[in-house]
Amino acid sequence: MISKKMQKMVKGSSIIRAMFEEGNRLASIYGKENVYDFSLGNPNVPAPKQVKESIKMLVDTYEEPALHGYMNNAGFEDVRTKIANSINTKFSTNFNKSNIIMTVGAAGGINVIFKTLLDPNDEVITFAPFFGEYTNYADNFDAKLVIVPTQAPEFYPDLEKLASAITKKTKIVIINNPNNPTGVIYSEDMIIKITKVLEEKQKELDINIYIFSDEPYRELAYNGTVVPYITKYYKNTVVGYSYSKSLSLAGERIGYLVLPTELDCYKDIFDACSVANRILGFVNAPSLIQKVVGECLECQCDINYYKHNADLIYNGLTKIGFECVKPQGAFYLFVKSPIEDEKEFCQMAKKYNILLVPSSAFGCRGYIRLAYCVATKTIQNSLPNFEKLYQDIKNK
Repeated sequence: MISKKMQKMVKGSSIIRAMFEEGNRLASIYGKENVYDFSLGNPNVPAPKQVKESIKMLVDTYEEPALHGYMNNAGFEDVRTKIANSINTKFSTNFNKSNIIMTVGAAGGINVIFKTLLDPNDEVITFAPFFGEYTNYADNFDAKLVIVPTQAPEFYPDLEKLASAITKKTKIVIINNPNNPTGVIYSEDMIIKITKVLEEKQKELDINIYIFSDEPYRELAYNGTVVPYITKYYKNTVVGYSYSKSLSLAGERIGYLVLPTELDCYKDIFDACSVANRILGFVNAPSLIQKVVGECLECQCDINYYKHNADLIYNGLTKIGFECVKPQGAFYLFVKSPIEDEKEFCQMAKKYNILLVPSSAFGCRGYIRLAYCVATKTIQNSLPNFEKLYQDIKNK
């Protein structure tokens, strides 16, 4: 018999993954080209050419077994130094290798920092809608996820409700910027307002509140929109980054944590994160791909492709009559459900071979998430079916 905690998790297994499997089933019946699967945020833009070239170069020139062996649990020192220097160049920060820990993607990084900071019954605040796995990651360490609503159509946090949600048990506030699932980017002004609330609450309650800045979509920002680097505004900030989207390396599971020296209890946190990397079973981030990203720090995937898809799907759906949040970043479109029950709407969409994810998977109601990291042809071919779906709803 599996554990009671896992029984609950299996029963509530990711609806996004379930929709992905449904897409495979429909494709086997109707043909892949006739199924419009917008469920999973799986990058379809190829990794930059330099990634493949770096893999070949490293395999051909690096001495064995160093390339594939263990290293410090925090990661290769030379890679961490390169990453710190790259961040400093981009954001005028002052990091070095002692501020970087290589992680098994963003998910690994979140679990490492949660393991480091959270005691049972501690509280982690997130803003709805939010990446659904946050619930499971908090539950991994018997912590409580506290959900603070945001205000449509901007989906900015309600600052009064944020302040009310903070208690003596609050340990972490998650900021996901650019946001999954809305595609919204929090402005500098909003970040400053959030940090002001946290600073006041730290003093009032005599506690340390850490921001976890979850940034796998940082490079996917459109029209020159600036994504603020939060360490510059709030000293107790930990940054989690992943190369899954910026280099289209989702399956390689590579990312890092930034732990600024200014953090309260910095040395303890850095040492604990290194140990957490090991005892959570990661041991260290994958060795070969650490070296690869170290060679590709100035590369990124074709963001213009995602921007083109964003414009195509946004303009196409709004022309039909759907109400959509215009994406500022990431590769998701947040669409208001034309009927009250967004789950029912997603079921109706399946009749037209359109796969969408209801916003209930992200902690709010009344919307659906559409991942436009698909072939442009998929979007073009789906629009007539969206039109039929919309008319079907309006005629009922």
